[in-house]
Amino acid sequence: MRNILDPMHLAAAVIYSLAGAVILAGVFAVVDKLTPYDLWRELIEKQNRALATVVGAFALALGLIIAASIMG
Repeated sequence: MRNILDPMHLAAAVIYSLAGAVILAGVFAVVDKLTPYDLWRELIEKQNRALATVVGAFALALGLIIAASIMG
């Protein structure tokens, strides 16, 4: 069994987490540019709950992918 607090595993977890956050922000920016409206304004100002549900599901899916890649 691997030791989770091993410096190599901890560094890999941090790197994968940062990479996942960067990818999430990058994909959100690309999708924002591809859509005919401003996603951030739709989410915050207009409080579009359907769009918020889609973005939340996307974030959860990416989190699952990151967790799977960390655990191997």
